[in-house]
Amino acid sequence: MTEITQFDQLDIGEELLRAVKEMGFSQPTPIQARTIPLMLEGLDVIAKAPTGTGKTCAFGIPLIECLNTACTDIQAVVVCPTRELCLQITEELRALARFRPDVRVVAIYGGQPIRKQLDALKKQPHIVVATPGRLLDHMGRGTAWLGNVYTAVLDEADEMLKMGFIRDVRKILNATPADTQIVMFSATISREVMDVSWEYQNAPEEITVAAEGDDRPDIAQFKMQAEGGARVQDMLDIIKALDLHRVMIFGNMKATVRQLDDKLRKRGLSVDCLHGDMPQSQRNRVMSSYRDGKLEMLVATDVAARGIDVDDVEAVFNYDLPDENEYYVHRIGRTGRAKRHGVAFTFYSPEDVFRLRDIAKYTRSDITPFTLNEARVPVLEDGTPIAAMLEAKETTV
Repeated sequence: MTEITQFDQLDIGEELLRAVKEMGFSQPTPIQARTIPLMLEGLDVIAKAPTGTGKTCAFGIPLIECLNTACTDIQAVVVCPTRELCLQITEELRALARFRPDVRVVAIYGGQPIRKQLDALKKQPHIVVATPGRLLDHMGRGTAWLGNVYTAVLDEADEMLKMGFIRDVRKILNATPADTQIVMFSATISREVMDVSWEYQNAPEEITVAAEGDDRPDIAQFKMQAEGGARVQDMLDIIKALDLHRVMIFGNMKATVRQLDDKLRKRGLSVDCLHGDMPQSQRNRVMSSYRDGKLEMLVATDVAARGIDVDDVEAVFNYDLPDENEYYVHRIGRTGRAKRHGVAFTFYSPEDVFRLRDIAKYTRSDITPFTLNEARVPVLEDGTPIAAMLEAKETTV
């Protein structure tokens, strides 16, 4: 097979090529170069790829290219685990269809008024992006029929199945035709993912893309032992010393996120939070404010933050050490996007030492120890200011 290095080597229309160029993509990423030709051939695919490698365009381009817009049935369905990811995928698919006004894409997710979604489905969308529960709701109402779907995509399949959606996913796939193309994207190939693959895919092409070279985010990772409430002041001193203005902060629990948000607000900082107890409309407003640069800090739990795709996040703070190794990858992956440098700071307690070592081994990362000197400036153990280290990285590009 000829190596794909340019989008115009792919068998796609001029409208899609224009849209890709408008989106700022000069050449396909490895996951795109390998997935798009296979999907255009109608083959089933199971792809293991980390976040930030261009997965949405990898499946979005062939979905749009293969549409029969004269057909009024749903022709493609993308199922994902969270509302935020659902909205992010929908936004990117609409960007790809920018020069295809005949293509209709609809997002279906819990937490949004059902009436609004019913109205959207009445407009006969070609592509539906959905969370499992709400899609099943519409299928039960008879407002979403999957009997003419040619491609079903499961995005972040491992996370979706780990969250307990296995039965929902099976019901959705069972409602599609027997010859539907099934495409699965997953950061890890878990037993649950393999079970779904064995049951529903037909001789799938397997793709593995490692986060290496140009695809591996350039993220400097640091760790510091810090206790309880002291972490708030430590974090603010780091932000001040490095002159950071676009920050994401992760906590493990909703209560932690709420309390941290409150403490930062009381200091007059530009901050808001995301957690699972918030109404979807409020979560959407918070995310829009952060994307638009109206907020400098966003505090979030792991599930609430999945699917957040903001290119200019300068730094990520792990206020709590994540409970799962995969969560560490998703957290720090919010920075260092779009070929930018990123930086991640992790606070830990003495009892976290072995967990942190396990995370470093799992992610094959060098997580460098640091401290705050008497001037409250973050420095390495040898006294080198982290700011100088990061500046040196910038100048070597």
